[in-house]
Amino acid sequence: MPESPSIFSIQNLNFYYDAKRALSGISMEVEPRKVTALIGPSGCGKSTFLRCLNRMNDTIAGTRVEGKILLDGEDVYAPGMDVVNLRQRVGMVFQKPNPFPQSIYDNVAFGPRVLGNTGTKAQLDELVEISLRRAALWDDVKDILRENALGLALGQQQRLCIARVIAVQPEVILMDEATSALDPVATLRVEELIAELKRDYTIVIVTHNMQQAARISDFTGLFWLGELVEFSPTTEIFMKPKEELT
Repeated sequence: MPESPSIFSIQNLNFYYDAKRALSGISMEVEPRKVTALIGPSGCGKSTFLRCLNRMNDTIAGTRVEGKILLDGEDVYAPGMDVVNLRQRVGMVFQKPNPFPQSIYDNVAFGPRVLGNTGTKAQLDELVEISLRRAALWDDVKDILRENALGLALGQQQRLCIARVIAVQPEVILMDEATSALDPVATLRVEELIAELKRDYTIVIVTHNMQQAARISDFTGLFWLGELVEFSPTTEIFMKPKEELT
């Protein structure tokens, strides 16, 4: 058989909070270096699904998974999976910017330091600069790297959080409503950034904003009551949906 082009292959995924089933029979393929958007009403399972991809739901007591999530052919829920390594490979940007109350530099350097991947100071300096450049933030902060990150504007804080993810050199970036707390100008900056980042990274976003999904994604999945109702190229799902619910 030819090797699958997918970076993620999700196969009949069920997810439970204690006895309550939150996701039911989810199957989809996530293509590399594309933007996949997950849309649907609040409480339909989008964020729960996103957090399954790098096992962020492990932190919640009483959760249980059935089915498979394969990352480059490897089951992320296999007993021997290194979850720290998984979360390095599959980074997460949250709804509200969450910079650490440290300097801008230390925020970006945090992940490499924890993982022991800093090299020399010159190499770490270069990694911080590259990460900030890729997050379209370097020009804003290059002269204030030692200042507290909490002093940045909200949109800058979110791009700093993106730089922090980039610094550990992931394969996939997950974004959970990453622009919903931002004003329209800051939202546009992040959308433009996503379009640039997909040259090097696979990106999966959760959004309530269907116009945003139409603008920036290559593929779109519609969730409804814990089920994936439709998953198609974005142009098809918006122009020629296959399902009546869509």
